[in-house]
Amino acid sequence: MADPRFRQMLQARNFVVAPGVYDLISALIADRMEFPALYVTGYGVVASYLGLPDAGIATYRDMVERVGQITAMTKTPIVADADTGYGGLLNVRHTVRGYEKAGVTAIQLEDQEFPKKCGHTPNRRVIPLDDMLLKIKVACDSRSSADFLVIARTDSRTSLGLDEALRRAEAFAAAGADVIFVEAPESETEMTAIAKRIDAPLLANMVNGGRTPLLSAARLTEIGYAVAIFPAAGFLAAAAAMDSAFGDIRENGVSTGRTPMYSFDSFNKLIGFQDVWDFEKRFGPPNP
Repeated sequence: MADPRFRQMLQARNFVVAPGVYDLISALIADRMEFPALYVTGYGVVASYLGLPDAGIATYRDMVERVGQITAMTKTPIVADADTGYGGLLNVRHTVRGYEKAGVTAIQLEDQEFPKKCGHTPNRRVIPLDDMLLKIKVACDSRSSADFLVIARTDSRTSLGLDEALRRAEAFAAAGADVIFVEAPESETEMTAIAKRIDAPLLANMVNGGRTPLLSAARLTEIGYAVAIFPAAGFLAAAAAMDSAFGDIRENGVSTGRTPMYSFDSFNKLIGFQDVWDFEKRFGPPNP
């Protein structure tokens, strides 16, 4: 079921910071830190599960299974990427129902043509506005709980300009979207213009190395945003750490400790071995 805390935070105007998680290790680590929400990043899931770019290759089934595993193992409200809804209006209905059943609290749907691409890469095209408005209306109609929120994203800024992005964002809010996501504004000035124009909770996508400037939660709150996601921070950090650790082994024939690491004991506890040990004390054979 959707977690009512996310809606309540938005209504109370409490700023929501959501780190990007993409597998169970990243989700378990973030879940322990008491963030107000976690963001399941499509880019990260596709990269970690398929080893492929976020270019419309992953299917609904690929995503909902991964998302369901994450929601089952965490206690924090989950915001999940659902790309374009994986097809037409019937697909959008199926996706909303599936994500809600999987325990997601907010679903992100975008107005890109299929196959979509990561919002901070070039050559993205968007569908007609009226088609996206129908998707939003179907998404809102398909949910069973008012606590399950619909985040509507437009990718039109890059290809059609800020004015078109603003026009679409206003229409998305009027169609019933709970949170508005204008992807890839290219300056703080543009972000301020979005906040002044759109009378709805706004989501900022803070992508390390992306098109949008990285701003603090305090500054985003001041501008007028309600939510910030950090989809790439986790997998970029993990990739850098593994590159360093594996390179160390390749160069030296041993792990010299040059790369900061979780202790093995701490990781055993993170992943749940304490429960296994406790179970074995109760029901396992006596130690030799």
